[in-house]
Amino acid sequence: MAQQVSNGFYKLTWLQRIGFGSGDLAQNLIFQTVACYLMIYLTTVLKINPAFVSGLILTVRLIDCFWSPVVGRFIDNRNPKLGKYRAYLLYGGIPLTVAACLLMLPQAATWSMTMKMIYATVSYTVLSMIYSVVNIPYGSIMASMTRDNDEVLILTSTRMVCANIGQIIVQAGFPIGLAMCVHTAIDWNQATFMAIGTIPAFVILPSMPLLKKWLGKKGLYYTLLCIGLVGFAILFTIGKFFDVENCNAIVQAAKVMTGVGLLVGSLMWALVPEVITEAEYRTGNRPAATVNALAGVAFKAGFSIAGWITPLVMGMIGFNFANEDSALATDPSAWFTVTCVFALVGFVLLMLCFMGSKENITTTPEKPVTFGEMWQEFKANKCLQLVLSIFVVVFLASFISAPVNAYYPKLNDYSVTAQNAILLFTCIIPAALLIVVGYLIHKYPLTDEKLDEINKEIVARSHHE
Repeated sequence: MAQQVSNGFYKLTWLQRIGFGSGDLAQNLIFQTVACYLMIYLTTVLKINPAFVSGLILTVRLIDCFWSPVVGRFIDNRNPKLGKYRAYLLYGGIPLTVAACLLMLPQAATWSMTMKMIYATVSYTVLSMIYSVVNIPYGSIMASMTRDNDEVLILTSTRMVCANIGQIIVQAGFPIGLAMCVHTAIDWNQATFMAIGTIPAFVILPSMPLLKKWLGKKGLYYTLLCIGLVGFAILFTIGKFFDVENCNAIVQAAKVMTGVGLLVGSLMWALVPEVITEAEYRTGNRPAATVNALAGVAFKAGFSIAGWITPLVMGMIGFNFANEDSALATDPSAWFTVTCVFALVGFVLLMLCFMGSKENITTTPEKPVTFGEMWQEFKANKCLQLVLSIFVVVFLASFISAPVNAYYPKLNDYSVTAQNAILLFTCIIPAALLIVVGYLIHKYPLTDEKLDEINKEIVARSHHE
């Protein structure tokens, strides 16, 4: 049971922290499947034109950008008996699992191209919308468990370790699972390269409180970004001037370094509770779901731009996924089997999160939050604007290379045109975006000292009411 030190400043047990984190592990089993492999599935298994895939990904994710605020407003204005936020892990978890299993039906490979396009559009749209019904309230649970900044940091670190476990399972497990299903040799270099960038999370995230104490919040972010930039420079140099397969040890080490830089994206979620607290300080309401919905919009905007640009520009450069040799097995039944396994395991983990999370701080507005008020909050909250900008850029950097990473370990097997396209998306663009992230972090104004003052003022107000 959580211990209450003072009003809202709860100390959480490790059971609660890990229980909460299991929800992010669950969601990443589905999210990473879509982020890393859906584009490859649509272009190499269903043989859908990359230009259509590019437009589909952009359209669905733009729809979701408008859908997320609807979900956030709905949740903030209600208080279900099973928990203001945690109830939706159950309400949304069941249809989310079903939608994930239906995303890659093996029968779709035998349909006409028109039917394939309709199927891809409907299945992906439905999955994306249901995912928001789970993801937005899940993010809101963290801000409802405690006001304690140190606890929030530990909770964020635990959540992100679990998220990265999900990421490494999918990124390495998907190509391994496909190879096992079709009874072919596993390409361990490829599987390792896909997942090894996640390894730093398991070292850095548990050390976050200590690293933050040594380097400061911004100093920590700058250090991670610089390490990432060096990693991208090494990958580009090897890919441009050497044989990638003959430099495997250096390549894998550089991929770890890029993972250190991109880890800043995971740490950005720690800023969301800070923004929620600042909003409560100004308005008296704690719009957790609304702010998480807006953060989700920014996250999905970066995700959307990445999903749109990658197949479109690579096709324009001359690297057509449908025509080049695929980096992964193309058997439809294998894709369906691996996706279903991840989805079903994810559902079990969501139920663990539902049972392990305890909401201690929630408020329901006296009158419903309107979309106009959400827009006013966005305009008034300068910290929120800055955090949303960081989200867009850092997740664009993270996801723009995700589907292309499977091709980098066999870079020398492709034409010069294809090699240049792969290097552009795995090295050059992400590195440039990390530089922009560093500038935006420099502008962020909420220090830990300022947050402590804000929290104390909020508590003092509650005692006077």
